[in-house]
Amino acid sequence: MAPPLVPAENFAKAESFIRDAAKEGCNLAVLPEYHLTSWVPEEPNFKESCAHSASYLKKYQQLAKELNICIVPGTIVELEGESLHNIAYFISSNGEVLGRYQKKNLWHPERRHLVSSAQQPHEAFDTPLGRVGLLICWDIAFPEAFRELISDGAQIICVPTFWSMKDVSDEGYALNPDGEALFLNSTVVSRAFENTCAVVFVNAGGPPEKGEKTSFAGLSQVSVPHIGSLGKMGRSEGMSIVDLDMDVLRIAEDNYKVREDMKGEGWHYAYTQIRDGSKL
Repeated sequence: MAPPLVPAENFAKAESFIRDAAKEGCNLAVLPEYHLTSWVPEEPNFKESCAHSASYLKKYQQLAKELNICIVPGTIVELEGESLHNIAYFISSNGEVLGRYQKKNLWHPERRHLVSSAQQPHEAFDTPLGRVGLLICWDIAFPEAFRELISDGAQIICVPTFWSMKDVSDEGYALNPDGEALFLNSTVVSRAFENTCAVVFVNAGGPPEKGEKTSFAGLSQVSVPHIGSLGKMGRSEGMSIVDLDMDVLRIAEDNYKVREDMKGEGWHYAYTQIRDGSKL
C-alpha cells in the first residue's frame, strides 16, 4: 500500500524491495499501479505530486542498470498540460526503456481524471526475458487486449494493478464480499490459459499488520497455463519471488495451438492478426 502523495517515501520502499529481489537473483521486478502517489485524485495536491513523480522514471532506470535487473515500475501518473496519463514502463537491465504503455481501459471513476490511450494499438516488444506486453488493472477484463498482444508475439504480459475488494457498489459487494477476489483469481488464470502466455499480475496490498483485514485485494501472482498461479500472495503488502519456466509456454502452445490458429488463413477473428508486419 502506497501512502498518498509521498512519492519519495514510496520510491524508497520500492527500491528496498527491488534491491532484495536483485540479491535473490531475480531478473524482473514488477510494482503495483499508482505505487508512487496512490490514487487520490480529489486531493488538492494530487496533480502536483504526479508532476514530480515523472522524475522517478530516471531513478528506476539508474537502479535497473546498477542492479542488472529489469523493472516494471508499476505505473507513473504523468502530467501533460492539464491531462493526467497513467503510464507503465518496461526498463531493461541496462537501464533502457524498452516499452511504454498508457492505460486504455479506464475504470469508471478514473475517466473523470485520466486520459485513455483510446485507439492506439497494443504492442509487444523484445526484452532480455523474451517478448513482453504491458497492460494495467482494468485492462485485464478485456480479452481483446491480450489477444492483440499475443498476435504481436507477447510471451509475458505484466499487469500492474490497484484493485480493492470494494471497487463495486454496496449492492454488488453484498452479493459476495469476496467477489473481487473471485474475479481476479479466475481472470488472471484464464488469461494465461487462453493465450498460452505468462501473466505477471501485481496488485497493491494492504498494511502487513492488518493481514487479511484490509480493503486491498492484493493477490499478486504469476499465472501460467497448465499449472495456474505461482507465488500467489494474500492481501498484505510484501514480495513474492517466482521461477518462471518459459518452456511451460511452449508446451501449452504445442497443446492448445492458440498462436498457430491465430496465424492461420482461416482464423475467424482477423482483426487481431498480424501478417507480414501489417494488421488486417
